[in-house]
Amino acid sequence: MSTQPPTTWPGKDGEPVSCREKLKVLAENHAEAAQVLQDAFEDALLMGVDEAAMRRILHELVDGLRTP
Repeated sequence: MSTQPPTTWPGKDGEPVSCREKLKVLAENHAEAAQVLQDAFEDALLMGVDEAAMRRILHELVDGLRTP
């Protein structure tokens, strides 16, 4: 898993997001999400969950995110 945020964040209009504050929040959210997912993944493996199954479960979680 890449712990680095994307080099650009594509906007709705196809142009990259360029506002510094937005980029800061996006980078912070990316780091936070990466850490939470990594922790959950490691915990599951330590508790005996199959690695491939846990990856599938996490993918399903992301795929199930609702648009606000």
